[in-house]
Amino acid sequence: MGPILAAIFVLALALIALVITNIRIVPQSKAYVIERLGTYHTTWQTGLHVKIPFIEKISRIVSLKEQVADFPPQPVITRDNVTMQIDSVVFYQITDPKLYTYGVERPLTAIESLSATTLRNIIGELELDHTLTSRDTINSKIRVILDKATDPWGIKVNRVELKNIMPPAEIQDAMEKQMKAERQRREAILRAEGEKASKVLVAEGEKLSKILAAEGEKESAILQAEAAKERKIKEAEGDAEAILKVQKANASAIELINQAKPSDAYLKIKSYEAFEKAANGQATKIIIPSEIQSLSGLAAGIKESLKN
Repeated sequence: MGPILAAIFVLALALIALVITNIRIVPQSKAYVIERLGTYHTTWQTGLHVKIPFIEKISRIVSLKEQVADFPPQPVITRDNVTMQIDSVVFYQITDPKLYTYGVERPLTAIESLSATTLRNIIGELELDHTLTSRDTINSKIRVILDKATDPWGIKVNRVELKNIMPPAEIQDAMEKQMKAERQRREAILRAEGEKASKVLVAEGEKLSKILAAEGEKESAILQAEAAKERKIKEAEGDAEAILKVQKANASAIELINQAKPSDAYLKIKSYEAFEKAANGQATKIIIPSEIQSLSGLAAGIKESLKN
């Protein structure tokens, strides 16, 4: 191999090495800003790219992911002249690598300064109490203003969060005392409501107990009355049945007597017995049958004859 061939071989190796060193693979969520002879040429997206040596260069590698910028606390003054410290967090994303590269010198510093200025303007229109209770409103206003201001820089502000709102120490002490008093007030209200509910429950229980007792007495009286009524009904039915049986017995006796066809002497004897029972009773007036009257006259006549 002569010197010329060796030189060509070396030159070829150098060219191959130069081409290999200028091959770039752009990964996912990255973008390369390419300048040609000092002027913006193009933006490489994900994939394989070859850079022209000595003519093109990678001006900036830009991340397309959502990023977080945590800014230190900023002193702000409220409408009622209360100075406090507020630190914020900005979530942003680069949407245009070219504008991000050439739109502003230091994007994060610009966002921080713009965020602090916007925060002072918004807080300056609010009083302390409103500031402490309006975080969502403040976040939304700051996001809209920052998103509009950073649009020419190829940046989109997705959201803004106020991490901490730190009033002066004396105001924090007053707020803590107020919160403590509020908790004590709520505790007293809850305790009073609990005692009231307890008394109501006790009263309801006593009322229910009296109602149940009255209903029990009512049921007992009804049962006793029903029992007495049932007893009287049974007694009346028993008396009626006894009378019926006596009447049936008398009817049977009379029927038997009729069937036997008793003589007049037997009937007179039975009349004497009935008269004897009637005479021994408490009746003040006795009706004597004619047959007995004639017998009594006969007895008196016999008695006079015996005396003579």
